[in-house]
Amino acid sequence: MDQITLTIDGREVRGEKGQTVLEVALKSGIKIPHLCYHPKISKTGACRVCLVRINGTILKASCVEPITEGMNVITEDEEIVKIRKWILELLLSDGDHNCLYCEANGACEFQSLIQRYNIGEVKPDRQRTVKEVDYESSNALRRNENRCILCGRCVKACKEIQVMNVWSFAERGSGTHLVADDDKNIGDSSCAKCGTCVQLCPTGALSFQTVSGKGANWELTSTPSICIYCGVGCKIDFYKNREGVLVKAMGNNTGPNNGHLCVKGRFGFDFVQSNKRLTTPLIKKNGVFEEASWDEALDLVATRLTEIKEKYGSDSIGSLSSAKCTNEENYLMQKFMRAVIGTNNIDHCARL
Repeated sequence: MDQITLTIDGREVRGEKGQTVLEVALKSGIKIPHLCYHPKISKTGACRVCLVRINGTILKASCVEPITEGMNVITEDEEIVKIRKWILELLLSDGDHNCLYCEANGACEFQSLIQRYNIGEVKPDRQRTVKEVDYESSNALRRNENRCILCGRCVKACKEIQVMNVWSFAERGSGTHLVADDDKNIGDSSCAKCGTCVQLCPTGALSFQTVSGKGANWELTSTPSICIYCGVGCKIDFYKNREGVLVKAMGNNTGPNNGHLCVKGRFGFDFVQSNKRLTTPLIKKNGVFEEASWDEALDLVATRLTEIKEKYGSDSIGSLSSAKCTNEENYLMQKFMRAVIGTNNIDHCARL
C-alpha cells in the first residue's frame, strides 16, 4: 500500500492511500470528536462534529477527507471549538436529551461530547416537535425518536451489516425522522432483532428491552464469552447488574464476528436465569424426583448403563449430544459411546 506522511497537531503520522484524516488520527491515538462515523459502516459526513482545519485555512469533515502527502491538520482551535459547540447545541435543542431517564446514560457518545465541551442547558428557539416513542411493539428493541440525532448509523448498520434495509429516514428538514419499513412499529416491521442498530447508536434513541429498568450503565459489569448457538464462535460481552442478573449481550469487537450478533446470540441468554433450569441432580424415587449428590447420580447412571449393556447388548444404548456443548465435550461423548459402551448409536441436536 502507498504510504502517506502528514502532520496532525504538530505530530508526524503515516497512513495509507484512501484513508481519511479521521481514520489515521484515531489509529494514531489522536481523538477527534465524531458522531455519524463508525468504522463498521460506510462514511457519511453528516454531523460535522469532526471538522478539522486543513493546511491552515479550510475546514473539512475529517471522516470523509482523504489524506494527502504533506497535509497539515489542526484538530482543534478556537473557531473549531466554537463550531462544534454550536452543532452540539443545535442537536441538544432539537431533541429530548434528559440523561436522568435515558437508558444510554453513562454510555452515550453524545453525552460524552456535551460534557467534553461543557455545554449547559439549551432552550430551543422554537416549539420542538414531539416525535414517536415505541416501547412496546417489539419484545427486543425500544425506540425513542426524541433522542435521535439523525446520524444515520442505524440505517447503514441495517443495510450494510445485517442487509435487512429496515431503517430509513422519512420527510425533510425539521420533520426528518427515522422509520422502520414503510413507517411501521418495530414489532410490526421486518426487523430481524439482531440488535446491531442499538449497538451502533450513539445516543439512547434505540435500546434493548432486556436492560430497561434493570440497572444503570455504570452498575453493569461485563464478562467476555463465546456464543453457544452455532459453530462460528462469535465473541460476546455479557452484562449483568448488581443482582447478578444478565441484562444484555453486546458483540465483542474482535473476530470472527467483529461486534455483530444474530438474534439468538443477542437475546438467547434468558435460559440462564430460568426457574426451570436444573441446579442439582434429580433421581426419581417412588415416582417422585428428589435431589441427589453428583456422586449418587453418576453412580446410578453407570450402574444402569452397565446392567442394560450386559442384558440387551451395546446397541440397545444410544446418546444425543448437543450443539451447545464445546467440540471437546462432543468429542468425549462420542468417544465414550464408541470406546466404553461399544456402539455407534450417537446423534446430535443441531436444530437450535
